[in-house]
Amino acid sequence: MEKLQKLWQSVKNWKGWTFWKRSSDNQDTSNSTFKIKVSDHSFIKTVAYSVAGLIFIVYLVGVYWSNEPELFDVRDERAYHSIGQDKQFVVGYTTVLTTEKVARTLLDKPGGYLSNDVLPPANFLDNIPSWEFGVLVQVRDMASALRNHMSRSQSQSLENEFLKDAEPLFNNDHLSWIWPRAEERYDSGIKKLAAYRDSLGQKDNPNSQFYARADNLTAWLALIEKRLGGLSQRLAASVGQERINTDLSGDSAATQSTQVHNQMMVKTAWMEIDNTFYEARGACWALIHMLKAVQIDFEPVLEKKNAKASLAQIIRELEATQEAIWSPIILNGSGFGLVANHSLVMASYVSRANAGLIDLRELLSKG
Repeated sequence: MEKLQKLWQSVKNWKGWTFWKRSSDNQDTSNSTFKIKVSDHSFIKTVAYSVAGLIFIVYLVGVYWSNEPELFDVRDERAYHSIGQDKQFVVGYTTVLTTEKVARTLLDKPGGYLSNDVLPPANFLDNIPSWEFGVLVQVRDMASALRNHMSRSQSQSLENEFLKDAEPLFNNDHLSWIWPRAEERYDSGIKKLAAYRDSLGQKDNPNSQFYARADNLTAWLALIEKRLGGLSQRLAASVGQERINTDLSGDSAATQSTQVHNQMMVKTAWMEIDNTFYEARGACWALIHMLKAVQIDFEPVLEKKNAKASLAQIIRELEATQEAIWSPIILNGSGFGLVANHSLVMASYVSRANAGLIDLRELLSKG
């Protein structure tokens, strides 16, 4: 037994065995290290490619969502109400339905309503949310005009119940993404407009009316006239201008809350130039449809005032604002510089449309 133990001890102490074992251990360690390094390298490449692919997909989705909706044909929104064997044109139906469709476009276009989204790619987009806000302001103004003017016969007449609910729904914060969500409020406002539209022309509901009168149309035109005037000023201020203070319009008896300088520098912030441009583009997009609807519902009034040509020219000026933009960015060159200034071009069309609205309103008031 002792001999066997000594023999085993001599085998364990054999230098060749010890060297072979160490070499084997070192070889296994180096192989495992190599395998780990190869595995780590492959994992990093997989993660990098995945992240790059995800970013590319998000970019493509953002580009798709940034496409502005096309103009639609307002004449398709005309409706006739059946009375016996005859069909009678329903006054106001086209204007209300067009307003609904303009508002519905905000919710149903590619990507839906993006202004209040907090996740990519929507939260990285700013042009299309600015476009949405321009459209939304025009929907709010039309809802206000419908409630306060076009649906009321006199200043002391009762307001329509559907429109009374619709107007505040459209005035919900356009950036609200949690309760109440902006989309839900706007959808409810659209449904209220639809209920008012359906009630027009019904014999059993004579209290729901649309009055196509010159004074009602003038009240709405006065509102959008100020909207376009403000947009024109902001667009023109893209290059900075020294302006004379005309706040008091030369009235020697007029006063204002605080004193300001006789001259002031007005300039749109560099980061806001493209936002202002797309806001104006969205507002003009909505106005084109609404003015075309007014052409149909107020046709007798426009014919009597000899104002059809004036309104048609205004629409043509606004349609020029929807031309394709071939530049990948909104350029802000000086007025007569080497680089174009898209804001000044847009301001030109908006100003001409605004001037036409002033003349149209005067024609409707005095013609």
